Amino acid sequence: MASIGHTNLNAKLVLLGDMGAGKSSLVIRFIKGQFLEFQESTIGAAFFSSTLAVNNATVKFEIWDTAGQERYHSLAPMYYRGAAAAIIVYDITSSDSFAKAKKWVQELQKQGNSNMIMALAGNKADLEDRRNVPAEEARLYAEENGLFFMETSAKTAVNVNDIFYEIAKRLPTAQPTQNPAGMVLENRPVEGSRTASCCT
Repeated sequence: MASIGHTNLNAKLVLLGDMGAGKSSLVIRFIKGQFLEFQESTIGAAFFSSTLAVNNATVKFEIWDTAGQERYHSLAPMYYRGAAAAIIVYDITSSDSFAKAKKWVQELQKQGNSNMIMALAGNKADLEDRRNVPAEEARLYAEENGLFFMETSAKTAVNVNDIFYEIAKRLPTAQPTQNPAGMVLENRPVEGSRTASCCT
């Protein structure tokens, strides 16, 4: 079957959530396929990029992994401003972590891009025996607030790739006259790998 046209998308994606929820571990599992038992806390934010092929489009994610400590909260708008997508991460073993995830959702609803694709990730799904946040409660919250929901485990890799691919599938691919915030559309054929320059 011949493909008609191919779109290249650059999309800014931000990870938000409480300290220790596993944001960095999710990104490292997705980018490098690795899990580190003891991950150092992120200071400010860390930047990663990854390219996926979905639905006749090539999506290059510019991923901003933000620090979860309260002292860095005031820096967060700098990272989520103009983002096309966000993954709000909480730890399924911590009710406090889930409460903070809800606060992030509220902040994004008030101050973020109105077309932002938001995912709620219940991380550490491998710790079922220590669960404090019922999956159904999180799923219902996500539905009520326009997010999609997945439980993930950076340790076992469950749903890690899936959550990033689901975001990529939901990105708009054909908007010739107006680009959504946080995205750059390039309508030209992909020829092998090409170098993209990063932000200034």
